[in-house]
Amino acid sequence: MGTGLRPLIAGNWKMNGAGAALEQIARLNTLLEEAGEVAADVLLCPPATLVHRAANLAEGSVIAIGGQDCHAQASGAHTGDISAPMLVDAGARYVILGHSERRTDHGETSAAVRDKAVAALVAGLTPIICVGETQAQRDAGAANQVVAEQIADSMPLYEDASQTIVAYEPVWAIGTGKTATADDIAAMHTHIRDLLVKKYGSAGEQARILYGGSVKPSNAAEILRTPNVNGALVGGASLLADDFFSIIVAA
Repeated sequence: MGTGLRPLIAGNWKMNGAGAALEQIARLNTLLEEAGEVAADVLLCPPATLVHRAANLAEGSVIAIGGQDCHAQASGAHTGDISAPMLVDAGARYVILGHSERRTDHGETSAAVRDKAVAALVAGLTPIICVGETQAQRDAGAANQVVAEQIADSMPLYEDASQTIVAYEPVWAIGTGKTATADDIAAMHTHIRDLLVKKYGSAGEQARILYGGSVKPSNAAEILRTPNVNGALVGGASLLADDFFSIIVAA
């Protein structure tokens, strides 16, 4: 898997889950405790309304909690937004940034994502920066170029790239049931690794690259065996503890 980096299995709950969903975190913790030591870092990113309660519930376990977005400013007149220091205060350790749903639904540019990533790093959060092409872009043969531009413009200019995680999520595979082939994933992740090394030098070898896009228990093992895949960003399958645990075990 990848370059010998410890894999990260991250769950993105998106806009799903109320208080009752916290039972799934408790269930996951039980499964992980029964399994003993696992060979992966485990992260769940619930809606902002659950971050504090989830972090309290996960305290002392191997489960880390993260946010799904943050503002580029630490505070100010930004009604409805949540800053990186606020996420830290709530118990978050990671934050997902630049997800294609944010880029599409909220018009987020790569420059805006970069500013958020800098804010996250300053606050002590580990940013997970999402990149990926649409079906039309892939069909046009522009997938590599699109991802290269997103990497160039979304990634902060920090020398220690190991503090930042990249998640490759082909937009056409998110929530569609479609998954990129192992060859497609290997080619793109190798491309991303080359871009990171070119941008950061040897530090680019230490940045984890996750794959996301309809990852589920049935395909996780094959995906996680793919070169330069250092974990997974899981959507729907992370909502159920048993499914998510199966993906963690596959790592």
